[in-house]
Amino acid sequence: MDREEKREFVAGLAQVFAETSMVVVTRNQGLTVAEVTDLRRRMRAAGAEFKVTKNRLTALALDGSAFDGIKPLLKGTTALAWSKDPVAVAKTVVDYAKTNEKLELVGGALGARTLDAAGVKALAELPSLDQLRGKLLGLLQAPATKIAGVLQAPAGQLARVFGAYAKTGEEQAEAA
Repeated sequence: MDREEKREFVAGLAQVFAETSMVVVTRNQGLTVAEVTDLRRRMRAAGAEFKVTKNRLTALALDGSAFDGIKPLLKGTTALAWSKDPVAVAKTVVDYAKTNEKLELVGGALGARTLDAAGVKALAELPSLDQLRGKLLGLLQAPATKIAGVLQAPAGQLARVFGAYAKTGEEQAEAA
């Protein structure tokens, strides 16, 4: 990379840090090209990005950002994963690290809060944003369904009572 490419890379990465809510730092100890491609495919499916970066350039891009606390984690061969949905990126990295020992989870940052590997794993256990939305929608719809059922029940009971009276009245008319 020449100086101009490095400046563009730092500016692009700084823009990413300004727009994202979660950054995960990983160490890849000999991942093959096929394994990295598979990981990137999984990341894209989860709405996240994964990129192997140079530590010095990443540290320059981190200056002045909310993720400044992850600079000490940038040692060795590191790669960054980021997303606007913090649970999605954490889940994807943790799940992949479980199946591939060559990917080591180092830590990350959620906004200005720096997380260690255990913190990222705890975040990965939370339900995703879409799952939370579904649960919330279910909770909101449940009372409405119950109210509709309660309101319909008396009308149904009333109709059955009128039907029984009508039937009794017909039987008495036939008997007389």
